[in-house]
Amino acid sequence: MEVILKKDVDNLGFKDDVVDVKNGYGRNYLIPQGFAELATPSARKVLQETLKQRAYKEQKHIDEAKKQAEKLNNLEIRLTAKAGAGDKLFGSITNADLVDALSKEGVEIDKKYVIIAGGNIKRLGQYEATLRFHREVVSNFTFDVVGEA
Repeated sequence: MEVILKKDVDNLGFKDDVVDVKNGYGRNYLIPQGFAELATPSARKVLQETLKQRAYKEQKHIDEAKKQAEKLNNLEIRLTAKAGAGDKLFGSITNADLVDALSKEGVEIDKKYVIIAGGNIKRLGQYEATLRFHREVVSNFTFDVVGEA
């Protein structure tokens, strides 16, 4: 079954992509939740027309996302947290904590587009995160987690 995605779906595709999914997944989850619509010939024609009209606006969004990504080049983020014996943290550092630190430095990004390698951070050290500003603009960012003095 081919469907046209109305929203970004993790591990499947981005908005306005035509993807092939199993019948049950499309009928029972994607279409009722509003994530997709059936890829009929008329829906494909409408999609092609909207993609043509959106091409210019899309370039503007890509340029804006690249500017945000360039701000990361010279940026050093140190997240402080309480640590116990050794390097183990009390609690954990999540992608929301990283988004807060980035917003203080002037880089705006939604927390659902930040992926920290390994999930939540529970130890001191240096870590890497993947930031997706746009479907075509993905940046890797390295940051440090240090203990409070």
